Amino acid sequence: MIGLIGYGRFGRLTVKHLSPDYKVVVHTRNPDKDADIFAAGGRLVSLQEACAQEIVILCVPISAMQNTLAQIAPLLAPNTLVADVCSVKEYPSQWMQQMLPETVDILATHPMFGPDSAAKSLQNHKIVLCPVRIDPSRFHRIRAWLERKGLLVIEATPAEHDRKIAVSLSLTHFIGRSLAEFGATPLDIDTEGYKRLLHILGVVNNDTWQLFEDMHRYNPYAREKRQRFMEALATIDARLRQTEQTG
Repeated sequence: MIGLIGYGRFGRLTVKHLSPDYKVVVHTRNPDKDADIFAAGGRLVSLQEACAQEIVILCVPISAMQNTLAQIAPLLAPNTLVADVCSVKEYPSQWMQQMLPETVDILATHPMFGPDSAAKSLQNHKIVLCPVRIDPSRFHRIRAWLERKGLLVIEATPAEHDRKIAVSLSLTHFIGRSLAEFGATPLDIDTEGYKRLLHILGVVNNDTWQLFEDMHRYNPYAREKRQRFMEALATIDARLRQTEQTG
């Protein structure tokens, strides 16, 4: 029923939550994942078999999307639904429309959770759906299933998604990575605010540098938000320097 292409930490989480309701097959370039895929509830298969399923989910990095789309395009049957789980949506949506056959449906998604936050349950986590090219009845069935799983579904256009995620995700990760570069560590004399900063650091450090780089490189709004944040830091620093000079 569902073919998964790519099997990292999020791919494993996807198999775990899908397999109680659907048959899930997985294609990955790493054959050593066979036992782990089976433990999660799936089965390791060839790329051809993964693409032969009714629904194909791409769990690959954003930077690998175009190459993956070129590989799967000739293997997809008419009426197949292709979905991605990238943390940006404009570019992947455009690539899927350009590179996949017009006979397949396309649903761009961004699960707003990860292997750590949703390890036990999907309840009250958010997922963004961008119905790029999909039959309305099929879309509503998928949305209803996600809501039965406890997910809070947000429908948006790819552009709406990327504008907001440039702040809520890309900027948050930028702050977290900056804290890591600064060398922020737990202290015995601390505050609740500092503990919250360390929580941000901990969350982003569990993700790969490639994910961090891709969410900035492929979000057309991320650089602008990052620059505005840097300008705000510089403004605050200038005010403090002025106070120090006149104090």
